[in-house]
Amino acid sequence: MNARVAVVGGGYAGTMIAKELDGEADVILIDPRDAFVNVSSSMRAAVRTEWASRPFFSYDALLEHGRVVRGAVTAVDPAGVTMAGGGRIEADYIVLATGSSHSYPARPRELNTSAADAANDLIATSAQLERSGSVLILGAGAVGLELGGEIREAWPSMRITIVAPSSDILPGYLPEVRDELRRQLQELRIDLRLNTSLASMPPVEDGRHSSFTVTTTTGEEIGADIWFRTFGARPNTGYLEDGNLITLTDRRTVPVDNHLNVVGYDNVYAVGDIADLTDSKMATWAQTQAPTVIENIRSHLRGERPERVYEPATTARILLPLGTRGGVGQLPGHDGAPASAPLEAVIARKGNDLFTARFAERFTRTSS
Repeated sequence: MNARVAVVGGGYAGTMIAKELDGEADVILIDPRDAFVNVSSSMRAAVRTEWASRPFFSYDALLEHGRVVRGAVTAVDPAGVTMAGGGRIEADYIVLATGSSHSYPARPRELNTSAADAANDLIATSAQLERSGSVLILGAGAVGLELGGEIREAWPSMRITIVAPSSDILPGYLPEVRDELRRQLQELRIDLRLNTSLASMPPVEDGRHSSFTVTTTTGEEIGADIWFRTFGARPNTGYLEDGNLITLTDRRTVPVDNHLNVVGYDNVYAVGDIADLTDSKMATWAQTQAPTVIENIRSHLRGERPERVYEPATTARILLPLGTRGGVGQLPGHDGAPASAPLEAVIARKGNDLFTARFAERFTRTSS
């Protein structure tokens, strides 16, 4: 256990890699937060107060042998990472798994918000929604649609408007999946307005009850009591912008080879949203990529040449619940081709607990 592995980022892929390698190397997980955030459950947590703490899992119970360092990384080189404030962590192997930023409530408003404060923010947001009779959601991606479905289930009489400049929902997915989603949104009385842009952003703070009116670029007025932005995710790669380790792509992602090594380094890996891959920027793919990094580092630790390669996804997949009773999905069929997932599968696999049980198991020590 002389070799040290520094995992930068305690998200879906980072925690999976750190836990798997714990005990096989000296593992250090670095993250500005004190807890993992299960983004999949954040929308429900913003609506139901009993869910407010469920997206968060303390890092304290993740590792049995390694340790967690709470802080921000400001620079990376092949021999280690530099921390905010000037501290340094040397490492033989480095995994960059810092994910993407997301607007609230998918993630806490601040990068270093504690789990307790983040849960209190979600409780406050639920109270703000309770005071509201109408909500405007900007963005018709999976996050915005899930948020709309959660709000509808909690407040059946709420007027919900979702606005997006795109011409369709879930581009790249099967027509029957998109058709079924549109049908369910209509049944839920969610006003979906595509091909629609605002002349300016709402004049009040997001997530706070304060009645307002906005105007679309075609002159139509939309009024609401509260609003949320669900677009604008960006890779968290600011600590690499100095170019000392690698030059980022135009999309601010990290070039990687088929072993998921950062190009030019056999001891530095990048995984998840920050990796320059064709995979969708979703938790599913971050966790699908992680085993390649795990096995290749294990090969290094055994003194062997890493041979595992990663093949980017060829079939788009999604599980999109609309509350606990609705939603759509697309998964690979028996022949590998994309297939619509039945509603029962969407609810059973994600809609009921939003993967809470899965992460409760990850963040439980297997021995005392």
